[in-house]
Amino acid sequence: MKYVTFNAEGRALAGAVLGDQVLDLAAAARRAGVTGDWSSMLAIVRAGALPAARRLATAPAAADLRPLKGLPLLAPITPPRNIFCVGRNYAEHVREGMPGGAQAGELKLPEVPQFFTKATHALNAPDGDVRIDAQLTRRFDYEVELAAIIGKGGRDIPAARAFEHICGYAVCNDFTARDLQRRHEQWFKGKSLDTSFPLGPWIVDTEELGDITTLELSLTVNGQPRQRAHVSQMIFDVPKIVASLSAGLTLEPGDVIATGTPSGVGFAMNPPQYLVPGDVVVTRIDRIGSLTNRMVAA
Repeated sequence: MKYVTFNAEGRALAGAVLGDQVLDLAAAARRAGVTGDWSSMLAIVRAGALPAARRLATAPAAADLRPLKGLPLLAPITPPRNIFCVGRNYAEHVREGMPGGAQAGELKLPEVPQFFTKATHALNAPDGDVRIDAQLTRRFDYEVELAAIIGKGGRDIPAARAFEHICGYAVCNDFTARDLQRRHEQWFKGKSLDTSFPLGPWIVDTEELGDITTLELSLTVNGQPRQRAHVSQMIFDVPKIVASLSAGLTLEPGDVIATGTPSGVGFAMNPPQYLVPGDVVVTRIDRIGSLTNRMVAA
């Protein structure tokens, strides 16, 4: 099952994708007499109501369906707090970031996941415009990533049980102002500019997606291929990420974890290729979907 948040007459509504249509889950729940909070995907996830949502989708009423084509999609979920992110989680991305890049010497990989967060105001729609403020940054970059969505909260989650706490996955792009990242000597500011985290186009639940290690990530800029890798190439896989992050830190339903980007980012090209207004970035993960974001001047 795929879950979306869509804009209808100025309201953000939660839906389930059924082929070329979207089921309004709140309307379907009212019609079926199913109680609970169906006002948002976050409320549904917090309530553990995704199984109920799947049941509602088995026999939908035509009045509760909308055409998917042309439906304004928002980020599929608004997390309850900052977005968790993992840095330097693909070996070749680590290498390209070293002085000398691909010609550098011995490769030293991280021994533990390197966590940081993005502010929630960075959240953007799957096809939302991404602002570039030339007064703030001249080195704006892209990063295709797999996002894991926490469905069941917990602390000290063992890696062997991590998938029990994940309800689904989405595509995300961790757009980054590299110059701010360097100037502030930490990652939060350069990665938290407004609109710099498109997410979507929907959450694909774990039951539909199956084995995530075979997923291929890719990214193009103006049609030019830039990034391509498989989830199996992660240094720290999703269970290890969840186990490490939740050690002594309670994860909450609706938390979003961006799991790191592969090689091919703009700053590592020779010469570096940064984004400018007018550029169109397509971020894709097979079996999930794609984001299409245009860069605009702030």
